[in-house]
Amino acid sequence: MNEQLLAAARGVDEVVRAHADDGEKIRRLPEPVVVALRDAGLMRMAVPAVYGGPEADPLTMMQCMETVAVADGAAGWCCMIASTTSSLSTFLEPEFAGAIFSDRSVITGGVFAPNGTATGQGRHWSVDGRWMWGSGTQHCQWIVGGARADDGSQHVMFFPVADVEFHDTWHTSGLRGTGSGDFSVSGALVPMGRSVVPASGRRFVETPLAAFPNFTLLAIGVASVALGIARRAIDEIIALGVDKRPQFSQRTIAQVGTNQTDLAKAEATLGAARAYLYGEVQQAWQTVLAGGHVEVADRVRIRLAGTHAAESAARAVDIAYTMGGGTSVFETSPLQRCLRDVHVATQHIMVAPRLYETMGKHLFGLDIESSMI
Repeated sequence: MNEQLLAAARGVDEVVRAHADDGEKIRRLPEPVVVALRDAGLMRMAVPAVYGGPEADPLTMMQCMETVAVADGAAGWCCMIASTTSSLSTFLEPEFAGAIFSDRSVITGGVFAPNGTATGQGRHWSVDGRWMWGSGTQHCQWIVGGARADDGSQHVMFFPVADVEFHDTWHTSGLRGTGSGDFSVSGALVPMGRSVVPASGRRFVETPLAAFPNFTLLAIGVASVALGIARRAIDEIIALGVDKRPQFSQRTIAQVGTNQTDLAKAEATLGAARAYLYGEVQQAWQTVLAGGHVEVADRVRIRLAGTHAAESAARAVDIAYTMGGGTSVFETSPLQRCLRDVHVATQHIMVAPRLYETMGKHLFGLDIESSMI
């Protein structure tokens, strides 16, 4: 199945690239791209086999997200959000998980942040809230939102799309095609079995993937999309550099020594960061497969590698963009989209530069808040 998913990720390249400009204009993922990703199984990679899902391992998911992001960062991002959201299926009571995830056409997405409030009413929660960063929620049938309950607990609630109101707030520099606008609910009734506590709640499906830390999975997904965007930027500058002669120059971009040096540095920066991230994830996954637990120290190493990967991806894109000269600034150039997209990706809380402080505290042996690591 892993090889099938990787082949599927490569197989959607043409349709994803063909509609990338449309996504920029409409500020959401175009329908042909949604259909292609959905039909390829790339929007539900973490759904367990018991619900008919691919139950892909983390490394396969990373490669698929990265591959789609090479074609278009926004598509890779939506693939990442939908698949990591689908990992919550293991925390849902089977009655509700089966009803949602056994349908292979269902796409889920949303926001973990507890921006909602939930009041207990018998066997239901009554939920109010508004969430930012609802990537891809316009093409989802089920949408999640984090909420603080009146009993002091924190949950992630599943809402049918009919209960959700969308707000046109996604006017951004990059990742425009993700449609990551605000959404809200008012008085939405959620059965208590249709809410989850991902950090510490009960798992109803016992598989290796279910044992892999949920927030870690999200973080490596974000980093993988950034790596894909950077790969695209390097590929684009190589293709451009063969023929383009900058103004007042007798040599092509590729024939200039400083450009040759910069390209080599960009390639090394990206390759080293990717190897570091994949190596840490591989080590953690082997621990899970052996029946072990991914401890805080392991998660810290993965999160450090993920943050470094996103930062390194941005650095590689910056090099490619600058090397492209005046060509890079036009909207017709993929290099400017890569620049905008990767610098939005680095702002995500799962890979933001401020995480270095937390990781550094742990390396010094100081206590950290590790629930979301």
